[in-house]
Amino acid sequence: QVQLVESGGGLVQAGGSLRLTCAASGRTFRRAAMGWFRQAPGKEREFVAAVRDIGGSTYYGDSVKGRFTISRDNAKNTVYLQMNSLKPEDTAVYYCAAGNYGTPVVSQYDTWGQGTQVTVSS
Repeated sequence: QVQLVESGGGLVQAGGSLRLTCAASGRTFRRAAMGWFRQAPGKEREFVAAVRDIGGSTYYGDSVKGRFTISRDNAKNTVYLQMNSLKPEDTAVYYCAAGNYGTPVVSQYDTWGQGTQVTVSS
C-alpha cells in the first residue's frame, strides 16, 4: 500500500508556474503507476497526467498538453507536476493518485492524497 501527501499548491497569476510534489511512502512505490487529477467546484474529477512504473511513459490530458510535465524520482519516492503557462481554468484541487496502469480513468487508481489547492488569477 502507498500513502500520498501533496504539496506545492497556491495562488499564482495567469501565465505563471507552480510545481506540485507528491511524497509517497510504502514499499510498493516503484511498482505503482502515478497520476495527477484535478477537480474544480461543481465539476467531475479530471485526468491531468500520469507516469507509468516500468519505462516511465507519460500521458497527459488534452487541456494541459505542452504546458504541464509529470515526472517521478523513485529514489525519493516522489512524483512532480510542473505546471507552466497557467490559466484561470486550471484552478482546482489537485490530487495525486497511485494505481496499476497509469490510465486516465479515475476508478483505476486505488490510493489518493488529500489534495492541494491551485488558484490562478486572471
